[in-house]
Amino acid sequence: MSGWIDEHHRGVRYGLKGEVLVEETSPFQRITVIRSERYGRGLLLDGCWMTAERQERHYHESLVHPALCGADSVARVLVIGGGDGGTARECLRHQDVEHLDLVEIDGRVVDLSREHLPGIGGSAWTDSRLQLTVGDGIAWAAAAADNSYDVVLVDGSDPAGPAEGLFNRSFFEHCRRILRPGGIFATQSESPEAFQEVHLAMVKLLRDVFDHADPLYGWVPMYPSGWWSWTFAAMGQPRYFQPNTNRAAAIADGCHIWSPRWQRGGFDAIPAFIARELN
Repeated sequence: MSGWIDEHHRGVRYGLKGEVLVEETSPFQRITVIRSERYGRGLLLDGCWMTAERQERHYHESLVHPALCGADSVARVLVIGGGDGGTARECLRHQDVEHLDLVEIDGRVVDLSREHLPGIGGSAWTDSRLQLTVGDGIAWAAAAADNSYDVVLVDGSDPAGPAEGLFNRSFFEHCRRILRPGGIFATQSESPEAFQEVHLAMVKLLRDVFDHADPLYGWVPMYPSGWWSWTFAAMGQPRYFQPNTNRAAAIADGCHIWSPRWQRGGFDAIPAFIARELN
């Protein structure tokens, strides 16, 4: 099939011209792999854009590096979701990471990403530090020991279907519990325009669960509105604001989007209407 592939959201279409390579229904969701001229191969889940070869760095660098450059230690990292491998790839660029648990509920997302979008996961899939578990990330967080991770990252889809449980108090409280002192939690937190209510609710809830939580704003042009956010949370102090100089220097040259300067701007780019709602 070729033509326009669209995500429909509240009366607006967000589409790419291309062709569908694979479409199948797993026990969890409908998975679509496409090829487009503009952004290369891409992935949709239940008709919603997840990633594409020439877009993924906008998302993955923004989620990973403020957390891994800000935490006191990054020896042990947990990624919930992220079956395309991009978040794991960016995490494993940090040489101080000793072990990374990637827990993805849908094994077919992993299989199809590795087959059709191999550059997104890249060398992460063969890195000995990566432990892939096909399973429920919510249950994983609930069962994990106290203070067992330095960084917890949630790379989930929109709050519906298999990702719905990633957006509630009980899950966030377990994420706080399993963080070590000096750790950082981070999650994608939707568009402040296309998903304004969800975005505000997430930030407010994270501020209630953690001592500090702040949204960072950037862009993923293929997503609804193109305007996106990631929210970072920590106990004690908002250590995600200040990147570790050595860690930042070690990865900066390989980044397309993230830099300490870009990060400062992303946290400062909170629009007035969001700031008023949060304060």
